[in-house]
Amino acid sequence: MQNKGAILFLAIALALVSVYQLSFTGASYKVKKEAQAASKGDLKAEFLYLDSIASLTQNEWSFLGNTFREVQSKELNLGLDLKGGMNVILEVSVEDIVRALSNYSTDKTFNDAISLTKDKRKDSQRNFIELFGESFAEIDPNASLAAVFGTIELKDKINFNSTNEDVLNVLTDETENAIDNAFNILRSRIDRFGVTQPNISRLEARGRILIELPGVKDPARVRELLQGTAKLEFWETYENPELIGYLSEANSLLRTFEEEARAAVVAEEDVDQGDTSADDLSGEEQQDTTGGESLLDMITDSTDESEPATLAEFKLRNPLFGVLNPAVSRDGQPLYSSVVGWSHYRDTAKAMEYLKMNHIKALFPRDVRFYWASDAVKWDETESTYELHAIRVTTRDGRAPLDGDVVTSARVSYGQTGSSAKVDMSMNAEGAKIWARLTRENTGRFLAVLLDNYVRSSARVSGEIKGGSTEITGDFTIEEAEDLANILKSGKLPAPAKILQDTVVGPTLGKEAIQAGLRSFLIAFFFVLLYMVFYYSRRAGLVADMALLLNMFFIMGVLASLGAVLTLPGIAGIVLTIGMSVDANVLIYERIKEELKQGKGMKLAIADGYKNAYSAIIDANVTTLLTGIVLYVFGTGPIKGFATTLVIGIITSLFSAIFITRLIYEHFLKKNYTLAFSTRITENAFKNMKINFIGKRKIFYVISGIIILIGLTSLFVKGLNPGIDFSGGRTYVVRFEEPVSTTDVALRLEEVYGEAPQVVVFGSENQVKITTKYRIDEPEAESEVEDLLYQGLQPMVGDVDKTTFLSDYRVSSETVGPTIADDIKVKAIWAIVFSLIVIFLYILLRFRNWQFGLGALAALVHDALIVLGLFSIGYGIFPFSLEIDQAFIAAILMVVGYSINDTVVVFDRIREYMGLYRKRERTEILNLALNSTISRTFSTSLSTFIVVFAIFIFGGEVIRGFTFALLVGIVVGTYSSLFVATSVVYDTVKSGETERVLKSRKKS
Repeated sequence: MQNKGAILFLAIALALVSVYQLSFTGASYKVKKEAQAASKGDLKAEFLYLDSIASLTQNEWSFLGNTFREVQSKELNLGLDLKGGMNVILEVSVEDIVRALSNYSTDKTFNDAISLTKDKRKDSQRNFIELFGESFAEIDPNASLAAVFGTIELKDKINFNSTNEDVLNVLTDETENAIDNAFNILRSRIDRFGVTQPNISRLEARGRILIELPGVKDPARVRELLQGTAKLEFWETYENPELIGYLSEANSLLRTFEEEARAAVVAEEDVDQGDTSADDLSGEEQQDTTGGESLLDMITDSTDESEPATLAEFKLRNPLFGVLNPAVSRDGQPLYSSVVGWSHYRDTAKAMEYLKMNHIKALFPRDVRFYWASDAVKWDETESTYELHAIRVTTRDGRAPLDGDVVTSARVSYGQTGSSAKVDMSMNAEGAKIWARLTRENTGRFLAVLLDNYVRSSARVSGEIKGGSTEITGDFTIEEAEDLANILKSGKLPAPAKILQDTVVGPTLGKEAIQAGLRSFLIAFFFVLLYMVFYYSRRAGLVADMALLLNMFFIMGVLASLGAVLTLPGIAGIVLTIGMSVDANVLIYERIKEELKQGKGMKLAIADGYKNAYSAIIDANVTTLLTGIVLYVFGTGPIKGFATTLVIGIITSLFSAIFITRLIYEHFLKKNYTLAFSTRITENAFKNMKINFIGKRKIFYVISGIIILIGLTSLFVKGLNPGIDFSGGRTYVVRFEEPVSTTDVALRLEEVYGEAPQVVVFGSENQVKITTKYRIDEPEAESEVEDLLYQGLQPMVGDVDKTTFLSDYRVSSETVGPTIADDIKVKAIWAIVFSLIVIFLYILLRFRNWQFGLGALAALVHDALIVLGLFSIGYGIFPFSLEIDQAFIAAILMVVGYSINDTVVVFDRIREYMGLYRKRERTEILNLALNSTISRTFSTSLSTFIVVFAIFIFGGEVIRGFTFALLVGIVVGTYSSLFVATSVVYDTVKSGETERVLKSRKKS
């Protein structure tokens, strides 16, 4: 064996990398178990425990030089279907951006072009700008876009002489900037939402953004958060010394409230009655009980014996200052800025709750408002402390005196020393006039820039700024300054985002999915390990098992290294990889057995067995790998997770099966161990098989034809059951306490929706899947649809409120808008067509003969039609979902990959025998090749079938339809590789062409 040292080095390096990457998962798991033990089942306490660990610095908590927050970012990520959460696909409205760029032009041609573009988008995958340009030219070929978009804001980019093509290019650039701005805003919002390990990424389609939020318990709040429009504002501010006295009064009044409330509770417990509450206190009762102690005294007199001994006692005596640290220096003097205090992000909501109380608001000036900073303070290493700013309202309508509509440009520049970044911006004439007034009237004071009601920057004004040019300074990094410049530049563009698709998986369903996936994985893995020992002897079987174990270890290590997300379909991909990775060992072992039958010694037989098996192994795995790559390119969400694990699994299984096992056998031979590749029970299995496959091919043509005809009839008469992935709609999985009637559920919901939804049993009898298209074209109607769902099912769930119903009874939900449903459908068609083309071309390239490609293609179409036909016949009959969705498309492509795997192994043997037995008849050669591979076909098909069957039985309802398609595909794929593909090759290769095929064999 050549390059033994290099292979050994690579194996050790890969193992060490996997151990290193997976160690973060182990460390994170250990802390989470400690959190569970410390919280004793209290989820809120568990969250606070983990949050406190994540806030520790590297000196306080460290694993391999990483903080716990960094460890979490490096652990193996679980998908939302395994731990619960929300998956959202948003689309930034390009139409609104274009309208804003035109200053909401009333030009008839422009508005007609917008309407026509919206109609075209329903049936097109092209982007909005391209379709708009085309529509504008259709309506009036002589019209000029420059006349519409030659606004003051775009005067530097569009003039009277600009061509329509020039204008469209500017619109494309401006749209991209607005979408980038929307992406940055959404990322900032998500980071502040308090979700562990969120994921936000841009999708291939322009304007679309994928957001994944694990563990979200309030989907309605998320929808509201994500669909809010970005709002840029410039405000005057109060300075801290002007308000610090009011804060002290507020703290004292809150203390009075809480002391009176506690006293009332004690009195009620003593006399079993009482009617005094904090809300009923009169002005006379609201007295300062601090004995004249001022805020500064309280802060500076830190050595006073009366000072609370613990933080809890301090918060008890100082409700406001317990959650909001006043902005004072170490000697107790108020700091001069718009910042009035700092809070840990856990306390921000409570601090704002106090400040919004009517009694507290009455203490402050009527024109003050409080807003949090968008970013954590720089001096806090844990990045968990935020500033509270005081804004002064000076307009009659309560709106900002200046907003983002006036900003025409913004760019990043640097200070004189080049050490800090700043943002220079320009305004239009109206904005410049207002800005000059604001800066003149606030010289020496602070002005604040707010984005979406969060303070992005607050700086002291040094003097009047004329001309509309100004700069925003701060302790910005280059990236922060670039982000702010982009926000300022695009702030004038209304780019609202609407939800095209969202999926909610409850934590209960996620926990069940983990258990189901793990259970199916262990059962399948154990069976394969046992089967290899049973069929190929103890030592040979254990070598294959060792390769399989290493393969699983490598897969997990690579997934963790790449930061990939493990989903339930991803587990299915790994389990399927187990079954398919056995194939490489089976091919090698069968070859070694053939070499031994020819009288070769063990050492030579092993060497030749590996050598002669390489071709079939590479061909079989490359075709499946190509299918996985197609899935990855065209799939989204869970399907991409499935493809990721499949592709990684194929590569690592090849390395383990070919190289690792070879190293082990080299060691065995060196130690003169006794080796065997069969047991007494299996040594004569499938020996001397002489089935006349070619002679009986017409019988199998008829059988296949009848099955396909029945399926096609059902397809035309009954059709398929398209899931919401392809048709659009909303689905809810609802779990009741007792078994329910689907008819009863449908009738109750028909009363509230006005139309009957589709209701089917989903798993157990007390769990149903509800599908409705009620107001699916209106993303903002999601909350109303959920209200009606609760209203319709309330008599069946008993006396529970809506929040409890949505969190405990609705275990998952999914919404797919019509637009994205069309996109998914188009991608699915392309995925199937492209995978078939790629496989045909690969077969043509490898076998240098189009008949082999045609035979493989015929077998694949045969398999796909049978699976489709069975799904058409079975839906509504079988006790599990047979929807046609993205998962089904993945299953079809995997059937294609598995079938071609089988077929290529047979073709490879045919190609070999054509070179060895040149004088024999074609019929004899083909039959001989088919019979010689039956042992391998049986072992691979059986092990893979049992593996997938384990997933089907134990893997949970969510992927049952998916695994059913795989089960059918394995049976049909094995059948077609034996009885269809080779028969088509035989019937299309004329006897006179045999010599040419033989020549192509010699060349290859």
